[in-house]
Amino acid sequence: MGVTVKAAAEYVESYRQLSKTIHDAGLMRRHRGFYLSRIAIWLVVLAGLLAAVVVFGATWFQLITAGLIGMVMAQLGFLSHEAAHREIFASRAWNEWTSRLIAGLLMGLSFSWWMAKHNTHHAYPNQEGADPDIDSNLIAMTPNAANRRRGFGAFLVSHQGAFFVPLLFLEGANLHFASLRTLFSEPNVPHRVTEIMLIAIRHGAYLTLLFLMLPLGMAFAFLGVQVGSFGILLGGAFALNHLGMPTVEKGLHIDFLRRQVVMSRNIKDGPVARFLLGGLQFQIEHHLFPAAPRPSLPKMQKIVREHCARHGIPYTERTLTEAAATVIAYLSQVGVRGQDPFTCPLVRRYRG
Repeated sequence: MGVTVKAAAEYVESYRQLSKTIHDAGLMRRHRGFYLSRIAIWLVVLAGLLAAVVVFGATWFQLITAGLIGMVMAQLGFLSHEAAHREIFASRAWNEWTSRLIAGLLMGLSFSWWMAKHNTHHAYPNQEGADPDIDSNLIAMTPNAANRRRGFGAFLVSHQGAFFVPLLFLEGANLHFASLRTLFSEPNVPHRVTEIMLIAIRHGAYLTLLFLMLPLGMAFAFLGVQVGSFGILLGGAFALNHLGMPTVEKGLHIDFLRRQVVMSRNIKDGPVARFLLGGLQFQIEHHLFPAAPRPSLPKMQKIVREHCARHGIPYTERTLTEAAATVIAYLSQVGVRGQDPFTCPLVRRYRG
């Protein structure tokens, strides 16, 4: 992957030009109708699935319902994420409370916890010691992280390529735990009491329904499948977009344009990618313009890709299958101690 030798100031000006082109094309205009219709559709689907729990009662076919609810939770997660990026309304408060209500009342997660974590990820994508999304206690996402593991952790890392999908099944539970831990332990969490109440109402109503309608073992199995499928879908979206792309050591500084493009991977658009990734198949464009609404991203991609080609900035796009294979291969190689699986010339230049 080649990188042109330009001063950082030139890349800053280059991004300004790109931003002006995007805004002049009207691609930052909000699509409120698109989002409100999607929220309404998924609320109806969720209500139907919860009704199915009541209607069908104690049958192991309910595990199918559980997996479908996990899928709906992931779709609501994409919408909450887009509201948090102010893609729906002109009002900051309307966006924030839409995201908070979807996250807390429907998904059982803290908006404030997620927002702080996600903003840091956007500021420092794939940067060690800065990006919380590559800091995992289970998976070593960089060679440095692999080298720090000992005992069972080292064994797990050495086989993490094979274990990756099963570990993703635990990601949903990890998100719920991290959310509650932040609400109850971190100081100065905005709207702490409100978020705790929203989550308590959601969990209380949901668990009451399951344990009233299903036998104990079946209810726990239902929860496991639902939370697991939710974790696979959300965790998989991040993995496909970022794992196997260059990582940056702590303290290194790269201009905004290259940092957001080089550290991210797009997935080729199509019906399956569109459904599974909820707009995040255009990860590069999303990182460059986080407030850009989902319907604008396909047109935006053409402009961004042409701009990167003109300025010699590597732009990565893969199919779902290619991206998944890359992620598994990357994690497998990271698990072998002492091997740096991928360093692009841009990062090597800064490290050297």
